Amino acid sequence: MFAGRPLVVKIGGASLEQQLDNPTLWQALVEKHTTHAGGVVLVHGGGRKVDSLIDRLGMKTERREGIRITPEDQMDVIAGVLAGTVNKQLVGAINMAVRGSPAVGVCLGDGGVLATRKATRFSFDPGRVGEVDTKGHARLLRELLRLKFLPVVASIGIDAQGGLLNVNGDDAAAGVARALGAAALVLLTDVDGVRGADGRTIEELAPARVEGLITNGVISGGMVPKTRSAVETARHIGSPVVIVSAQPSSFAAYLRGEQVGTRVLPG
Repeated sequence: MFAGRPLVVKIGGASLEQQLDNPTLWQALVEKHTTHAGGVVLVHGGGRKVDSLIDRLGMKTERREGIRITPEDQMDVIAGVLAGTVNKQLVGAINMAVRGSPAVGVCLGDGGVLATRKATRFSFDPGRVGEVDTKGHARLLRELLRLKFLPVVASIGIDAQGGLLNVNGDDAAAGVARALGAAALVLLTDVDGVRGADGRTIEELAPARVEGLITNGVISGGMVPKTRSAVETARHIGSPVVIVSAQPSSFAAYLRGEQVGTRVLPG
């Protein structure tokens, strides 16, 4: 790790639900935060919990190209789950795992952590889906890190008009990593990494190979935006983005410098 540059870690989906009550993962995270000179920032999604509440409310969940369509009438619900329930559950889980935990919960819009705007890159209208402004400075995160706090960042943004935006968790983590000039970005998932056509985990991926695997259908579903975001982020921060299992043993192995998961290379 480059001294003084933060490590950005992202967790979401099934891996978040599976590990929420597992103190081992959070203990490893806090230990890294206290020993790594640049500190750690944790970014999270929480789509599973959003799906559950949306279903209970009788609303419809729709995804296209791995992105959740976010109608205006669902935005308050999604923000309440991600920036409220999930964010505070994560802070609570870290507090339970480590006495005197430095975790502080915020969302992308708090204190202008990162500027966000309604996404325009899709060929369809995704509703209140947001994207991160690549010119963001993450000043609040820098200040929290300076004070030795561990920021826990929900992927809810606020646009220039004060409207709430649902930002894909991987995009949010990539934006934070770029703005901070992170030493690395680690995407914790419920799989061991990106798998090839033979079902085996691919240890390293160059950008050109990623697009080839997407075109051939080997990379599909939610892994499409995840790997594309990883390629862009790796290029911007000049170091690999690691996609690795959220199992504490895998994360600990990564922190020890062992080869685990898939390393998406800058170029």
